[in-house]
Amino acid sequence: MGKDTAALLEYLFGPGKRDEHIDPHLITGWDPDVPCPARRPDRIGLGELADLLDAPVEALRGVRPPRHVWHVSVRNAPGDRILSDAEWAEAAAAMVDAAGIAAYGDEQACRWIAVRHAGDHIHLVATLARADGRQPRLRGDILAMHAVARSFEARWGLTPMSPQDRTAVRRPSTGELAKADRRGLLETARESLQRSVRTAAALAENDGDFLERLRDGGLRVRERRDDEGTLVGYAVALPRDRADAGARPVWFSGSSLAYDLSLPRVRERFTPVVGPADWSVAERLVREAVASLSRSGRAEGAGDVAALGDLLVAAAAHAPAAVRERLVAAADAFEQAGRAPGERSLEGRVRAGWRASARALERAPRTARGGGAMVILTLLVALVEAVEAARLWHEAQQHRAQAKAALEAGRLLRKAAAAAGARPERPGPARAARTSPAAGRGPHTSGAVTGVPPRAPGPPKPGAGKSR
Repeated sequence: MGKDTAALLEYLFGPGKRDEHIDPHLITGWDPDVPCPARRPDRIGLGELADLLDAPVEALRGVRPPRHVWHVSVRNAPGDRILSDAEWAEAAAAMVDAAGIAAYGDEQACRWIAVRHAGDHIHLVATLARADGRQPRLRGDILAMHAVARSFEARWGLTPMSPQDRTAVRRPSTGELAKADRRGLLETARESLQRSVRTAAALAENDGDFLERLRDGGLRVRERRDDEGTLVGYAVALPRDRADAGARPVWFSGSSLAYDLSLPRVRERFTPVVGPADWSVAERLVREAVASLSRSGRAEGAGDVAALGDLLVAAAAHAPAAVRERLVAAADAFEQAGRAPGERSLEGRVRAGWRASARALERAPRTARGGGAMVILTLLVALVEAVEAARLWHEAQQHRAQAKAALEAGRLLRKAAAAAGARPERPGPARAARTSPAAGRGPHTSGAVTGVPPRAPGPPKPGAGKSR
């Protein structure tokens, strides 16, 4: 989503950042008679085209969407034949129909165009206001477009895209983005909750500990129990995020936040607590796991990379200020890499090693000499190797989206290692350093993120099933 239609058109019809745009031109749109500003500049300019696209937005009564520009790129796989403009135009019309932007034959739909400036892809641009003044319904637009893409792949003999495994992160809706903008927040409630719940899940030992960590983090928690009192689900809400004029909290179930935050997926993370361990144990366990991942099969490796995602979250929770922001970004980037499609084995040495590493990492601030802030610095090089091993495993399984996520996480971890003075290409022993003692466990929070604050260790408290 964007805010400036004119600026986007200038980029799409321009030379690109490195003169990579070749013959930028309009191939289709909501009105087939709209001329192309690149080929008929005597009839229309970029500014005039932007005004035409924005006209329904400007005509809205009341509050306008703060991010009113919808922009999606549709690309062929390398090696596919070059499609004609007519073929791309047909695909574009089917895509906007599936997305909910402009259904076939709907004269009141959103205004949109398709721009081509390279042989292998097009850009779809639309403004999010219908001619009748209503807002389009875009929930699930990308998944719907994937389904359409598969039909064209089969029909035209193109390379099939990665399986639709539903492991991608669940993005905020247009309404959630608008609410965050109105309130001046850096991120939406969904994004804040995803981060907080993921951190609690990575560190929790059982159901009671998980729910307590959520409440300690300042979240409202609603438990769902069966007739026998067994926990069967949960939902969370930010204290100040309310609907119906403040009458009720806005609840998100775990599964609606992310594929791997449903209660059954959270429970997969629970493992017996390891004994007190210092940073050297965690580092050794990570390196042993790295050496084993390349030998993991499809099901076992899927469980292994999920545990690595939890380890990165735990590492970010205990990172010192110098690298914390980069560790949080790396953990976020790795999220999809931790959600491999297909069956998963929850047993195996790699998964056990990384889970034990996360436990050791959480305990290290209370047990290592001189405090625990430096523990993350000694693990950075090992984590870089772990993420690279996960990337290679995903590539071997042909998980393109997950491999790309692991690649980005590795790039961010290398930045963190550089900031900490480490050298990822030549790993060596960590240097001892004296720091101030850490104050308990729990992640650091910043901006609009609601985290899990420190609390004293102790036995888990099951709770009485209350919501607050």
